[in-house]
Amino acid sequence: QLACHLLNFVWPNIFETSPHVINAVTEAIEGCRVSLGATKILQYLMQGLFHPARKVREVYWKVYNTMYIGAQESLINGFPRVEDDAKNHYIRSELDIML
Repeated sequence: QLACHLLNFVWPNIFETSPHVINAVTEAIEGCRVSLGATKILQYLMQGLFHPARKVREVYWKVYNTMYIGAQESLINGFPRVEDDAKNHYIRSELDIML
């Protein structure tokens, strides 16, 4: 609960332009990823990954790529489910067995 509260204070500073603030915010988000889990940070990131503004997308994709490097296996269960269609099979049966 406390780490989530800290993340709520840190997250608005994601758009800062000063290099030392960018490093501090990135490190704080990484620390929150370790304590809260990657899926919680992914919930914060999903809102900006496909934002119409390019500057917003760049910042969010930079954080996503950093998180992807640090916690690839933890992101899988945070991705939204997609229904199968006639051409593609999206069901993750191995993940469903584990859960």
